[in-house]
Amino acid sequence: MFTPALQRLSSEMPSAKIDALVMYKGVKDIYKGLPQISDLIYFDFPNRSVFESLRFVLDLRKKNYDAAISVYPSNRKEYNIINRIIGADKRFAVDYLHRNFSNLAFLNSPRIKEDSSLHNVEENVRMVDALTDKKTTEIPPMLFNLDESDIKFADKFREANSISGDDLVIGFHPGCSPLKNHERRRWELSKFSSLGDKLIKQFGVKILIFGGGDEQALKEQISARINSPSVIQVNTASLSNTAAVMKRCNLFITNDSSLMHVASALKLNVLALIGPTNVNFIHPWKTDYEIASLNLDCAPCFYYSPKPLTCYRSDVKFKCIKELQVDFVFEKAAAQISNLRRRLET
Repeated sequence: MFTPALQRLSSEMPSAKIDALVMYKGVKDIYKGLPQISDLIYFDFPNRSVFESLRFVLDLRKKNYDAAISVYPSNRKEYNIINRIIGADKRFAVDYLHRNFSNLAFLNSPRIKEDSSLHNVEENVRMVDALTDKKTTEIPPMLFNLDESDIKFADKFREANSISGDDLVIGFHPGCSPLKNHERRRWELSKFSSLGDKLIKQFGVKILIFGGGDEQALKEQISARINSPSVIQVNTASLSNTAAVMKRCNLFITNDSSLMHVASALKLNVLALIGPTNVNFIHPWKTDYEIASLNLDCAPCFYYSPKPLTCYRSDVKFKCIKELQVDFVFEKAAAQISNLRRRLET
């Protein structure tokens, strides 16, 4: 969700050297090969000691950066400390509405005030606007770069699984990050299974189930429950391979997750299942989409903070996602499928 801002930064400052510091391999996959990036710097902070991490960050000071941007959302004191140690004169960041001081946001300057009505993409663009001193009027779409090896992988996958050009292909992503209790944002596996069964029987679709290595059990359980040759589990070694396979989907049905945003970058039709999150923050960006949400009075209750996701309801915990019913989601999916077919016919 920083890639639209990255495009604006590169456009307004074409001679600038822009480096990206990432700590997850999936993020590395997103930024690999982007022409706006001069140097893609990967360091596995979560699995390295504090001493190793400190030594690595201190080494980055030698690059003498003029400016640094703490990409939104990154409301953690560790990120702000790293941003400060790197030593750039200007350290652009966001003043968060929740847990801002305790996460040491004051280590950054200049800062912009978080606006809960804006999308994550727009917050990132605001920081670039402050850096370039130019107001963005038209925000670009998100980027996801697929190289030749990714495309070949997807071609072989489709051939191995007999997916033809005439097939109506629906993608499912039943997972999301488990960090900080966020697995409670997931729609139930039994409901994904019931939805898949209805879609196969009514529309004759093929269903591809996506997820990372730690989500293998989710894919297997849905596949076993539907028990149809029309259900195919997608197992890949990289996020870019996953994205290349996703590109074939006519519709992508997903929890609030990273793959929802990958689907947006790929310009897929998206049906997003949203519980506690502020839809303004994360709705699919610049692609055709629908939101399936109960829109409860207590929502949204999830904010960008290190605090674990918590539900304060006394009746049904996480009611916003627990009581999102299959028929309600199916009706939205059916409408999207009908629109797809009309477009294909014309």
